[in-house]
Amino acid sequence: MDGSMMGGPMMMLMMAGGGLVFLLILAILIMSVLALFKYLRGGK
Repeated sequence: MDGSMMGGPMMMLMMAGGGLVFLLILAILIMSVLALFKYLRGGK
């Protein structure tokens, strides 16, 4: 019973953490792509 009680919250925390990390990486990718477009437009 103790193990299952630990498993629930830990799984939820890991899933939430993974989602936050995924969103953060996605935001960084979008920002870098936009910066690249701006740079290419400015260069040409």
